[in-house]
Amino acid sequence: MLLSKHTWAFRTMLLILWLHHSTWKTGDAIHEECSEVAQLKTAQEHCSQARRQELRNNSTAPVCRTEWDEIWCWHGADVGQVVNVSCFEVSQLFDKNYGFIYRNCTTTGWSDLYPSYEIACKFQDISPENGMTYYFTMTQVYTAGYATSLISLISAIFVFTALRKFHCTRNYIHINLFSSFVLRASAVFIKDAVLFTDETQDHCSMSTASCKAAVAFFQFSILANYFWLLVEGMYLQTLLALTFVSQKKYFWWYILIGWGLPTTVLTIWVLVRKLYDDRGCWDDTEVALNWWIIKGPITASLLVNFIIFINVIRILVQKLKSPGVGGNDSSHFMRLAKSTLFLIPLFGMHYMVFAFLPENAGEDARVFIELGLGSFQGFVVALLYCFLNGEVQAELKKRLWKWQMQGYLSYSKRRRTLFTESSTITQISVLEKSSPKEQVSADLNHSVSADLNHSVSAV
Repeated sequence: MLLSKHTWAFRTMLLILWLHHSTWKTGDAIHEECSEVAQLKTAQEHCSQARRQELRNNSTAPVCRTEWDEIWCWHGADVGQVVNVSCFEVSQLFDKNYGFIYRNCTTTGWSDLYPSYEIACKFQDISPENGMTYYFTMTQVYTAGYATSLISLISAIFVFTALRKFHCTRNYIHINLFSSFVLRASAVFIKDAVLFTDETQDHCSMSTASCKAAVAFFQFSILANYFWLLVEGMYLQTLLALTFVSQKKYFWWYILIGWGLPTTVLTIWVLVRKLYDDRGCWDDTEVALNWWIIKGPITASLLVNFIIFINVIRILVQKLKSPGVGGNDSSHFMRLAKSTLFLIPLFGMHYMVFAFLPENAGEDARVFIELGLGSFQGFVVALLYCFLNGEVQAELKKRLWKWQMQGYLSYSKRRRTLFTESSTITQISVLEKSSPKEQVSADLNHSVSADLNHSVSAV
């Protein structure tokens, strides 16, 4: 029995799932699965060639001709022959690779598979429902994470730029870090839209200018994000180690590191890919040298930031132990723990968990930490360093109170104006009304005028 279309479609979906979510620090795809798809296509082509050759040599063709079952090519066999294949030969993606699948050649042709791929290779352990649930759950998690990060980061950037009180070197660096997170989140959505929106498109063989541009922009945003995390660490280290230093003196160096180095690295990578490895969408890692052009600077930035992180913690411990700092050991520990937790998202220390491990180590945990939790990093950074900042909260409360007072004063002014106008109109209307004496005089004058007119007409 040939592999059902439903099972084959599910298997293809799982391959795409692996491609989409099996990510390293940069979120780039690990292309074992694309290699698997390529091998399947190559095997199918060879199988079709063998079958055409048998059809041309019809006189010597075997009874059971070569046949492709969407996973494996069963080469021609004679009646009574039993052909077997191991799960390891079929695919290394199966959970169980020491099972065997058999087919008999009978007078009526090939028999059904026994046992099936699902049973022999434990393919049934990954049910379609579980696979789809995992796929959609992870998609929803990181989509919600990046969307939340985008909204909070843009709001934080607006606060720091709109309020002049926060125009300082420290917040300028925060704004650039927030901008790199915005680019990262936007790049993920753009990459998904270009590479994975069309479910019928085989992105393993996709090689368009739009997908290459999306991947290049994605790599740039990742590089910029890591380097601005490094800049934050360098800036904090400078503040703690050098008390009297001109912050503006180093700001343009920070700009050069945060935006200039990623631009240089990406330019080199794009030129190398274009000239020497212009295959697919440039999202593969098959050529180690090309991949290390991106991976090397990121790994170096993580290592330097980790050293800075340890040194910052050491300086904080020393400051807490100094005689001038009050409190007991318990309060010192709590303050140190709080400072450490605040610094972890700012330094990107959660990426160190898998920084120096093989790329296939702990894939499920890697996807969860770096794609699931990592998508909320921008939100956490904006929350900790903007919206939960006491100075920012005080300024926002002050502005809110000021806007409320302006609104109240404006309302009071309009009310007084309306009241004054109403009083003036009332006074005018009262003055316009005639007094009783004036009314009698008017009636008398009217009578005299009537009499005169009557006399004149009589004459």
